[in-house]
Amino acid sequence: MVVALVMVLVIAASLVFHFVGPWRATPIASNWGFIDDTMALTFWITGAGFVAVVLFVAYCLYRFGHRPGRRAAYEPENQKLEAWLSAVTTIAVVVLLAPGLLVWAQYITPPDGAAEVEAVGVQWSWSFRLPGADNKLGASDVRFIDASNSLGVVPSDSRGQDDLVVTNGELHLPVDKPVKVLLRSIDVLHDFYVPQIRAKMDLVPGLVSYFWFTPTKIGEYEILCAAFCGTGHPQMRGKLVVENEADYAKWLQAQQTFEQTRKSDAGGEMRASN
Repeated sequence: MVVALVMVLVIAASLVFHFVGPWRATPIASNWGFIDDTMALTFWITGAGFVAVVLFVAYCLYRFGHRPGRRAAYEPENQKLEAWLSAVTTIAVVVLLAPGLLVWAQYITPPDGAAEVEAVGVQWSWSFRLPGADNKLGASDVRFIDASNSLGVVPSDSRGQDDLVVTNGELHLPVDKPVKVLLRSIDVLHDFYVPQIRAKMDLVPGLVSYFWFTPTKIGEYEILCAAFCGTGHPQMRGKLVVENEADYAKWLQAQQTFEQTRKSDAGGEMRASN
């Protein structure tokens, strides 16, 4: 009886904590409200299952608990109950999985004309590469990484000469424009995550992963690494700045191309040697 009462109180306290608790999702700043909806659906289904199971166990403890002079009923099988449980479980699993699969299909299918941006993770900082005037990113290879080519852009690829290289961890994007984010890791597993965008994806060494989103609110948002990547993991932070088209164009003009960075590095080496 006491255990059953405690279980009921746990359920009541859990529900109260959820509805009056201060923890809520950050305001969304992109088109991925679908992800919030899917998470809410998952919560309600699993929450309802949790409440139902705990209350059922509490009922059984109260209804069929040991009492003097009463023998426990022995029923090794109940095919009708098993059939009901199997059907309900199957429906719940389908309802949980189907929305997630639909959202995932959208998440990895960028619209035609989406701008491409490359985010590169290395212990413990973020760098970015944007296409230049030709609107094409050049090839990259870790074999070309050196002091003057931290992103490993292939020097012989003409498409990469006008690529804009950003190494200060700050990425600017225009508002209401879809963008496909290519993700590349130089060393270990990282994870690109912007909470307000509801977007995250692993950076796997040797692979190029991607996702897309449309920023919908002007502002500054923190870029986090959501995969433990070593002792400096908590400090691996960048900044996403969403701004209007005019401000974004000014920022683009202030960035150096890959060709310019190579020339400036070469000039600096020559001055140092003299």
